[in-house]
Amino acid sequence: MQTLHLSRIRRIGVGVAIAALLATAGACGSSGSSTDGNGEAASTPGGTTAEGTAPDFDPTAYGNLKADLKASGATFPQNYYNAAIDTFTSVLPGIKIAYGGGGSGQGKSDLADGVVDFAGSDSLINHEDKGGYDGKVLYFPTVVAPITVSYNVDGVEHLKLDGPTLAKIFTAGVTTWNDPAIAALNKDAKLPATPITVCHRSDASGTTTNFSKYLDAAGGADWTLGSSDSIEWPARTQGASGNGGVAQCIAKSDGAIGYVDLSDAKSQKLTFASIENRAGAFMQPTLGGASAAAAGADVADDLTYSPIDTEGEGAYPITSPTWIIVMAKQADATKGQAVKAFLQFILTDGQDESFTSSVNYAPLPTELAHKAIAQLDRIEVP
Repeated sequence: MQTLHLSRIRRIGVGVAIAALLATAGACGSSGSSTDGNGEAASTPGGTTAEGTAPDFDPTAYGNLKADLKASGATFPQNYYNAAIDTFTSVLPGIKIAYGGGGSGQGKSDLADGVVDFAGSDSLINHEDKGGYDGKVLYFPTVVAPITVSYNVDGVEHLKLDGPTLAKIFTAGVTTWNDPAIAALNKDAKLPATPITVCHRSDASGTTTNFSKYLDAAGGADWTLGSSDSIEWPARTQGASGNGGVAQCIAKSDGAIGYVDLSDAKSQKLTFASIENRAGAFMQPTLGGASAAAAGADVADDLTYSPIDTEGEGAYPITSPTWIIVMAKQADATKGQAVKAFLQFILTDGQDESFTSSVNYAPLPTELAHKAIAQLDRIEVP
């Protein structure tokens, strides 16, 4: 898959800030999972160049803009957003951005209530909820990454799971690690009789939506819980807030399994299962596998898409999209310009593969990033 690469930064400060951030992120993110096998164009805010390549981010286009932005939402991309905010605000210090997390459901609710300037979400606004927004919303895709199926089972370093078996585990149909359904996929593994502890999100979560979408697609009749930001999990399971909370639940519980973004799973040094994709290959959650999945997804006119369970031998089947959602008509001119500036940074310099991978995310497919840049012109600022 072709991705955007950071072209030569011509504006003093941006390149220095990104280089410094990458050095810091690289030092912080050097520990991986224990199973890791695992020509220059003019900058123009909000548009692609004549050659069709992405422009560099030009902070001088925004002068001495000063604004305080509030945001909340998805924890799945939060490590990437934190890195992007650090770099963006270092070159435009007049803009402050506070991203509070809280889950996709919280972000969408806060945007509808007008208490944030943009929301992060890995799931779409439900049709029945659209009337709660004061006008049209726009979806801006930002990055992609795998949802890992991470586990904590002493002595089991390699594990293969398919959709039906995962569905049985997460509906409490399979309750011990030596169950025949797991053993059939892992003939060489010494599986203990340890009880399975399922860790899941307790907050309204786009990660839950996308994980349950995979189980809807691949779990067959064994998955009976539907797909939503919130699932009615079996009583014997354990809930935790945010991707980081699920990662901690897995790390501290012998026999645990759960779904968590790659970045938080790596920070907790969790072990990942290999998941069977539509081609019948068992895939580790890698950025390359996420990119392959995203490349095979159909993109709607509003830039929504799903890389879940897409075709492709190299596609990781539980790959999540994520968006920044904004109101098409901005109420405040200064904040509106600041939101557009941040989105332009995300979609240009923020797509550099070395930048995204330093915090365990993959950039958007090039064509999708170009469409998102063009959509910046649809944000109306007073």
